[in-house]
Amino acid sequence: MSTDLGTAGGMDSRELVHFVTQQTRFALINNILQHPKQLPSMYELEELNPSVSEATVYKHIQKLIDAGIVREVPLDDDQRRQGYPWKFYGLTAEGRTFLDEHNLLAAEETLQQIYETISNKPEKMVKYENAPRPDDA
Repeated sequence: MSTDLGTAGGMDSRELVHFVTQQTRFALINNILQHPKQLPSMYELEELNPSVSEATVYKHIQKLIDAGIVREVPLDDDQRRQGYPWKFYGLTAEGRTFLDEHNLLAAEETLQQIYETISNKPEKMVKYENAPRPDDA
C-alpha cells in the first residue's frame, strides 16, 4: 500500500485492518459512511452510539484521526452559525482507499439506506444533520 496510514502507530496493513475493525471504531466509520453528507458532527456520532460514552466516542475518533483514516473538517469562520456544529468528521482519501482495498466499504449503500429509515432522531440531531457542512469535503 502506498499510503502512510498507521505509520504513526507503527502498524502494518494487517494490524491497521484489525485496528479499524475494532467494534467501536468500525461502528464510527460506518456512521460516517451512512451519514447523508458523510460528515457527521461529534453530537451525531454520540447519538448514533448510545451505548458508548461521549468520552469513548471522542477517544476512538481521535485514534482514527491519528491513524489517518478519519479527518476533522471544520467550517470556515464565515460559515459558522450559532447553535450549530462547526466540526465534522469524514474519511480521508487515504482512509477511503484503504477501506476499499480491504473490502470494508462493501456495505456503504446499505448503511445509507438504513440511516434514512431512522425515524426517532432527536430534534437536535435532525437540526445538526441539516447544519451547513464544509464545501471542500
